[in-house]
This record gives sequence, C-alpha cells and structure tokens, in this order.
Amino acid sequence: MAEESINVARENIEAFNAGDWDRVKSTLAADSVYDEVGTQRRIQGADQIIDAFKGWKQAMPDVKGTVTNALASGNTATLQITWEGTQTGPLAGPGGTIPPSGKRQVTRAAFIATVEQGRIKDAYQYFDMMTLLQQLGAAPQ
Repeated sequence: MAEESINVARENIEAFNAGDWDRVKSTLAADSVYDEVGTQRRIQGADQIIDAFKGWKQAMPDVKGTVTNALASGNTATLQITWEGTQTGPLAGPGGTIPPSGKRQVTRAAFIATVEQGRIKDAYQYFDMMTLLQQLGAAPQ
C-alpha cells in the first residue's frame, strides 16, 4: 500500500508538470480535498482542484515540480518537492493578484497525500510563501 501511495502522489505531480488535466483528474477522488497551506486555500472536488492548478500554470507556464524524496506509511505518501518556474502571467493569491514579474522562483515544498482506492482522497501542500513572494519581487527581501 505504501508504494502505491507514493506512485499515485508522484503521478499527480508529473501530470501537473505536463499540464495534462485529464491525467491529473485520474489521480484524484471525485470528492478529493486539497489544502494549500501557503495560500490558505482549502479546495474540495477534483474539478475545483484542477482549476487551482491551472491558475499556477497560467502564472508560471514553465513551472515544474521535481520530487527529491518520497516516503510513505500505509496509505499516506509524503513527497519533498522543489518547484521551479518563471512568473510570466498574473498570480492570484489571498492578498490579491500579483502582476507578471518575469522573475524565476525556486521554492521547496512538502506534499502529503492520503490515497484511497488508487486516488488521492486528501492532500496538503506546505511551501514557503514568503520566499516565493520575495523571489517574485512581491515582498521585501
């Protein structure tokens, strides 16, 4: 079960990297919950989660997550991810929309996913929002 959890979580990230939304959806339970801790967004439902993911891709079309470590216990997988991308589009966030900066960002994150019946039931993405905003020039260094 632990290996399946890692595989499903990795597939979710790889599908996001490819911008393959049907593939992303295949990794999510219909009633999946995504808690994006850095933005304080809690999103429920596969279609709504995909809409949020599309927002990140709109802001940074080249954004990619590289899994640097993975471990699991039972049906819960934890991935360490390094996100890299250039903000060439508007980035909507809890404090408003950040206009395109043209700046590249590298942000480390932890992605914790609970997998049931081969799909992500709930996921938590922890990333350093302050560092991300500083790299984009939207927060003081």
